[in-house]
Amino acid sequence: MTIETLHWTTQIDYPILTLLQLLPLVSVVLLWFLRRHRWLVPAGMAAALLELLLSIDLWRHYDTSLAGFQFTEKVELLPQLTYHAGVDGISVIFILLTALLTLLIALYGVVRELKPFNRLYMVIFAVQACLMGIFVTLNLLWFVLLSALQIGLIGYLLWRWGNSPDKELALKRFYQFMAVSILLLIAGTTLLGWNYADGHDGSWSFDLLRLAQTPVSETFRSVAFFLLFYGLAIRTPLFPLHGWLPMVAEHGNVAVAPTFLLGLKIGIYGLLRFVLPLLPTAVSEWHNYVAVFALVGIFYAAFLAMMQNNLRRLLAYAVISHTGILILGIFSLEHGAFMGSVILSATFGLALAALVFTTGLLFRRTHTTLLHNLGGLFDSLPFLGITFLIGGLAIIGMPGTPGFDAAHLILESAIHKFGALVTIASALGNVAAAGFLLWAFQRAFLAPRPSGRQPFQVVPISKSEVFVVSALIAVLLSAGFFIEPWLTLIDKPLAELSTLYTAH
Repeated sequence: MTIETLHWTTQIDYPILTLLQLLPLVSVVLLWFLRRHRWLVPAGMAAALLELLLSIDLWRHYDTSLAGFQFTEKVELLPQLTYHAGVDGISVIFILLTALLTLLIALYGVVRELKPFNRLYMVIFAVQACLMGIFVTLNLLWFVLLSALQIGLIGYLLWRWGNSPDKELALKRFYQFMAVSILLLIAGTTLLGWNYADGHDGSWSFDLLRLAQTPVSETFRSVAFFLLFYGLAIRTPLFPLHGWLPMVAEHGNVAVAPTFLLGLKIGIYGLLRFVLPLLPTAVSEWHNYVAVFALVGIFYAAFLAMMQNNLRRLLAYAVISHTGILILGIFSLEHGAFMGSVILSATFGLALAALVFTTGLLFRRTHTTLLHNLGGLFDSLPFLGITFLIGGLAIIGMPGTPGFDAAHLILESAIHKFGALVTIASALGNVAAAGFLLWAFQRAFLAPRPSGRQPFQVVPISKSEVFVVSALIAVLLSAGFFIEPWLTLIDKPLAELSTLYTAH
């Protein structure tokens, strides 16, 4: 793990990481004052757009030829809570994805009339501030605390804009799992801080660069690995720690919270940013064990997805199945697999957002997501049907989407690390995923309406709705056809990480 950093003043004229975190918070305050003003929605959209432009400026100034962290900022607070921010290519991808999805979520909220808009926007920007902090912090404790705050805000979204009579039960299950996740992360973080204190005269630190220079004792390393891994695996979610997701997907709100929860793979980011750099010996010792769970999860979730009659639950199991492929890539511990996992995470974020937005817009018109009540929608809503199909194909890695190159990199590394049998099995799992997503598309859009049911009198899709979903598809396809810049962006930091594992 490199200790080289590049301060923001050597690259850009303003503290861009601070602004990325503060702008959403300032927006929350501004929207509170505008809560009854006609300019509330335009102000919220302008703030989201400005955050996206800042993210693009970060990407524009990022130097892909350099290793280490760039744009670093550091303020000494308490020794354990020192503000230390910086980004590498991995962070930049997640920051860009966060800014884009937040802008589209804000527009989707207006399109779906998720009132009151002032509360919706304030929570959305608060979540965005947490996410930006998560993706720029170089302090493990800050990462965990911001994750806990973000979970609380997501829970409010699920409760306030949920549309099921069972949303209270779903929220309870969500908080139960996420509380366990945070407790595990806090315990693992404490162990690493304790290990650091043992070698530094009792002085505690959770700074990533300091922890990386401190070997973890044999007593702590496996325990710390499993605490951090399981804590992040719940969030990802990975089989068998996925029990919260199907219920939340079915009984929470349709698109806003799922996009924040699943479109941005905080669990995957946490593994790459903290767990793999800090615990290489433990990861090397246990990576085969993790790969088994990932492989089982691919087939388990694909099988259950084929049994679902609710489109929202089906998409939940699609997420669980494809999470197995991501974890298999990361724990292949090779450069190509790391790159594939990051690109596939971003692809899933865009594709899943397209799928859940489409599902939300369908629910607005049909008031159901039960597949046996749908059918024949392609004639009246062809654009949504095409969007759903492209999103599903992107998730399974069809050519023309970034998932194609990403899945190729993962499978190529897996065959080298785990052998042909595991790789073929994971590829077959991807084929199963294609089956249930195409089956859902056929049931909802192409199959005739069940006999005896009146045809839907659906409202045509509006220009705003077209913009929300078409923007996602445009970004998804353009990234698929021009993937080289994204691979270049993450090449240096992931090459450094893979070098760490070559030694093990």
